[in-house]
Amino acid sequence: EVGSMDSARFSAIVERYAGLRIAVLGDFCLDRYLEIDPAKAEVSLETGLPVHNVINVRAQPGGAGTIVNNLSALEVGTILPVGLVGDDGEGYELTHALEKLAGVRLNHFVHTRHRHTFTYCKPLIIEADKPPVELNRLDLKNWTPTSAWLQGLLIKQLQEVAASVDAIIVMDQVDVPETGVVTQKVLAALKILVGTKPELPVLADSRRGLRGFPPVIFKMNAAELSTLTGARGELSSEEVEAAAAALAVNHGRPVFITLAARGILGATAKGDLRYMPALPLRGAIDIVGAGDAVSANLTVAMASGATLGETLELANAAASVVVHKLGTTGTASIAEIRKLIALPGSS
Repeated sequence: EVGSMDSARFSAIVERYAGLRIAVLGDFCLDRYLEIDPAKAEVSLETGLPVHNVINVRAQPGGAGTIVNNLSALEVGTILPVGLVGDDGEGYELTHALEKLAGVRLNHFVHTRHRHTFTYCKPLIIEADKPPVELNRLDLKNWTPTSAWLQGLLIKQLQEVAASVDAIIVMDQVDVPETGVVTQKVLAALKILVGTKPELPVLADSRRGLRGFPPVIFKMNAAELSTLTGARGELSSEEVEAAAAALAVNHGRPVFITLAARGILGATAKGDLRYMPALPLRGAIDIVGAGDAVSANLTVAMASGATLGETLELANAAASVVVHKLGTTGTASIAEIRKLIALPGSS
C-alpha cells in the first residue's frame, strides 16, 4: 500500500496545516555555525597556534527549535514554543531567529537570567566544491537543576497553551536529567493534562529515552525502544514490531519507531501496525535533523486527520528531504515533500 495517497488526498491533508495551532514544549537550543575560510589561515603571534578566520556566522534554532523550524516550513498557522532562554547574547540570537519564522508566537517563551541559553557552536571549514567539515563543537549547557519556580512557570505556560492547541510536541534534549525543561514535575503536569484532554495529540521524543513519560504518543528509535523494554542487545524486526504494538495498546496511544535507513514503523492503540520503507538515497547524506522533521510531520499529519499509512508516508518523505541537506539541520517544505511522494492522479 506504499504510495496509497493520491494528489487530491495529499492536498486535502496539507491544506489543513495553515489552520493548526501547535505547541512545542522542550529544550530550545541555538545552533551557531561559524563558517571558516581555510584560505585565510593565520598563526597567532601570542600563542603560536593556528587561527581560524570566521567569515560568516549563521544562527538557527536547534533542539526543540528544529521542530519549530520544520513546523514553520510546513506552513503551520500558529506555532507556540514553550521553553527557556537565557538573558544572554545567545538568548538574543535564538529569540531573534525564532521571531523570524513564519507562524511563531513567543508569548509562552520564558526569558530568565537564571539559565544559560543552551548553545551548540559548530565551527565549519567551508571550501568551494567540498562538503563542509565540522570541527570540535563548543557547547554551552546548564549543569544545575532547573529551579522549582522556573518549572512552575513552565507548567503554567503549558497549561495555558493546552487550552487552545490542536497538538503538542515534547522534545527533551538535555543529557543531564532535571537540568532542562522536561523535568519530572513538568511530566507530572503533562500526565494530568493528557488525562483531562485524552483527544489532544501529544507526541514525545527524548534523547535519554521515554522511560517515566506519561502515556502520550511515543516516538523513538529502535535503540531507545530496546532500552525502554529492558531488552539485551539489538531487537530483531519482529521484536521491534511486537514491542511497539504492545506499547501502543498498553498506553492507548500510537507509537512510532524510526528505523534509520530502513524506514519507519507505526502502531496504533487499536492494534493497527504499519511499516513504511525509507525512500532510496539520492546522493550524499547528513542525518542531522531527520528525527525532528519526522516528529513535526507525524504530528501535523495526525492533527490533520491523516490515516496511519498516510502519516508514515508524509514523515518518511520529509526525512528523505532533510537527510540530503548537507552541513545544516535541514527542514522539509510541503513542495519538497510533494515531489517525493508518488501521487497517483498528479501530473
